[in-house]
Amino acid sequence: MTGPQHIVVMGVSGAGKTTTGEALAAHLGWPFVEGDAFHPQSNVDKMAHGTPLTDADRQPWLQALADQIAAAEARGESSVLGCSSLKRSYRDILRTGAPRVRFLHVHGTREVLADRLNHRAGHFFPPKLLDSQLATLEPLAEDEDGAVIDMMLSPRDQVAQAIRLLGLAP
Repeated sequence: MTGPQHIVVMGVSGAGKTTTGEALAAHLGWPFVEGDAFHPQSNVDKMAHGTPLTDADRQPWLQALADQIAAAEARGESSVLGCSSLKRSYRDILRTGAPRVRFLHVHGTREVLADRLNHRAGHFFPPKLLDSQLATLEPLAEDEDGAVIDMMLSPRDQVAQAIRLLGLAP
């Protein structure tokens, strides 16, 4: 398939979506879109107070991200976007943005995720919401275009593995 493609770096909070996504985007020479920046303030406030988001809370956020993908597609540009994309139904919304939306799931153990969240400063997502995200997470299905990488790899190795698994090497 020719033309733009869009890679959504997905996973629960603390997996390293931004770090991996920025490194992948830099390697590919594509723009990176930080999905958290598109949350309405009400979502940020809700999470900051320790309340998990509902599907209804996520709907406008996911649609805004699908619109970002569509805008890049309309410009003929590929993109990398960081977004938890926890459920297939959420990924389905993101896929409405362009013909080729792919997913890179940055995955790891609950223990490592909890440790990262407990040591992360300046983010609105509190560690106590991790279990709600893990309970919501639906791994990529066989028929979904994407790959899973280990969050314990260095960002450089994650990018190398993503390039190989997604067939992005020239």
